[in-house]
Formats: sequence, structure tokens, C-alpha cells
Amino acid sequence: MKIIHTADWHLGQLFYNYDRSREHEMFLQWLKSQIHDNAVDVLLIAGDVFDTQNPSAASQSIYYHFLRDVTYENPDLQVIVIAGNHDSAGRLEAPNPLLDAMNVKVRGVVRRNADGAIDFDNYIVPLNRGGYCVAVPYLRQGDLISADNNHSVASFYGQLRSRVAELHPDAWPVIAMGHLYVAGAKVLADDESENIFIGNLQGVESGIFDGFTYTALGHLHRRQLVDDKSVVRYAGAPLPMSFTERHYDQGVELIETDSGAHTVSVTSLHFDAPVKLHSIEGNNLDEVIQKIDELPAKDGSEDESLLPVYDVTVKVDAYSSSVKDSVIEALAPKAVRLAKISLQLNSEVQSSSDISIKEAETMKP
Repeated sequence: MKIIHTADWHLGQLFYNYDRSREHEMFLQWLKSQIHDNAVDVLLIAGDVFDTQNPSAASQSIYYHFLRDVTYENPDLQVIVIAGNHDSAGRLEAPNPLLDAMNVKVRGVVRRNADGAIDFDNYIVPLNRGGYCVAVPYLRQGDLISADNNHSVASFYGQLRSRVAELHPDAWPVIAMGHLYVAGAKVLADDESENIFIGNLQGVESGIFDGFTYTALGHLHRRQLVDDKSVVRYAGAPLPMSFTERHYDQGVELIETDSGAHTVSVTSLHFDAPVKLHSIEGNNLDEVIQKIDELPAKDGSEDESLLPVYDVTVKVDAYSSSVKDSVIEALAPKAVRLAKISLQLNSEVQSSSDISIKEAETMKP
């Protein structure tokens, strides 16, 4: 069986007020090609389909057009989607009566039985070619409290693993999905786009996924293994969500399972993000202007939505709005888009009371 694991699309995201619809459409077109060319059986989308809980009509249109096209073009494809912390669980599940007919399974809401106990069977999804997927959406603290006890994230997965073994003792593979922070994963300290701790769910140990054939994770935007376990992975975001992420490797994971030998192999498929993010830094305004002068000029043929985006930092002796005006004027004829301009006070003239907003945000008590 061949499985593609992807996550954290964040459809509808505005990058410094620049619409990213064209970028997302290009990624989804590439993803459709990968599914077709690799004869993929299952597509796993591990949360944060949308960037906000109230996505625009345009971003929802992109999502549902993709599901329609990919299932029409690949009639045997099975799609399993879980909600992330950015998604509205109820909104994501609302079209289930229609999506079920397209072989698309969505799990977002924590459902309960009549006695108030969590309906764990709802999260065990049979795979068309054998085996099962434990599709666990993003769990909020209130989701883990049931009538009979207070579950933890670890016990949630543990009970699901036990339930699969009870119902289907010889089941293989058994795939887990989750949208959460797992201790042992790497996150850059200055990455503003990834919340490691959400509420009281402060990161579970990777050992809770022992016993699963493969674990498809979402939430962290850097593609990576967890604790060097080749079968516990974050697929990462397909587009960089911040300038910190511009050096991340974007793409999806292709998993191949052999039921006869009970082996799993994983290949990372690289997606070349169409919009490049760059930074320009200079010790003074003249140095920054000189670097800007070297950028290519507009010739009128550019697709504005795919122009590279720049972050500019200028070191100054004193704050002045004219510096920003000069940078904006210099960038105007260039085939680039401006994200932000930061003025950094030179250290030799900086007193103990002069700190930047960025420094204030990162100060410890």
C-alpha cells in the first residue's frame, strides 16, 4: 500500500497581507500529480487544512475543488482528514454525508456515546486495502474529559491502540494520525508561526505511538522525524509560514507498506515553493539601497502573486521615518514584494533603555 502524508496547508493564510491562493493552488496541483504518478492508495491530511476557524469562501473552494478532482481522477483513492488547532472541527465535518460518498473521511469533533463516554470506535477508520487508521483530531483539554474519567492524550491513543487489537488482532498496518506537539521534535526558538504548547497539552512523549506502523503528525511546520524514529514524522507545511521557515524543506512523505514482510519505507517528496522569501540587512541605509539596486526590475510580465517577498532590516543611529520611505521608494520599480522594514539601533549608540519591539517580545522575566 502507498500512502502520502501531508499537513498544515493553512489555506487562506495572508502572508503580510499578500494572498497565497495561487501558491496553494500550485501545491495542490503538484500533490495531485504525485498521487497519480505514484499510484497512491491513501492520502492523510494531518490537520490545519485552513488558517482560521472561519475560512473564506475562496479558500474553502480551493479545498473542495481539490477533493473533488483528486477523487475523480483516482477512483480508488481514500482520503483521511483530521482537524488541527486552526480548523473549526464542526465546520470541517459538516459535509461528511457528501464526503463519505467520495471516500473522504473527516474526523474533527470528539464524539461521545449516550453514557457520555468517548466513542473511540469513531476514530478507527478501515483502510480500503487492509489495516486501519487511528484518525485523532487536535484534542483540546475539554475533549479529554468524559463522564467516567479524565483522559490524557497518551491514554486516548493507548485506548485506541487497545481497541484495534481487541477488534482486529491481526490488523496490519495500523496508522496513527495526530495534530499536536510531541516532545523530541525540533522547533527554532525564534519561529513565531509554531505554538509548541497549547492550553495544558504540553507535549507528549513519542513512546505513545509505539505499536503503530506509522504515525502521521501535523502542527509543527518543519518536516522531521521525532526522536530519530523513522516511522513517527511531521510532514511539515508545504509553504513557509514565516521568514524563519524559508530554509525548511517543503513537501510530503510517501509511505510504502509491505503486508507480507511487515516492512515500512518512507520517501520524502520535495515541493519547490513558488514564492521565495529573502532578507536584506545593512549596517546603514546606503548599504541597503545598494543591495536593492542589484535586484531585478519589473518588466510588466510578472505574475504579482508569485513575486519574491523581502524582509528589510536597516541599522540606524536614530529612528527616522524617512529611512523607511527611502527603502520603499527604492523597492518600487523592482520585481519584488515588501513584507516589512525593521530599523535596528546601532549598538554603540544604544542605551540600556533603548530596545526594539522584537527585543521586548523576547525578554524573560
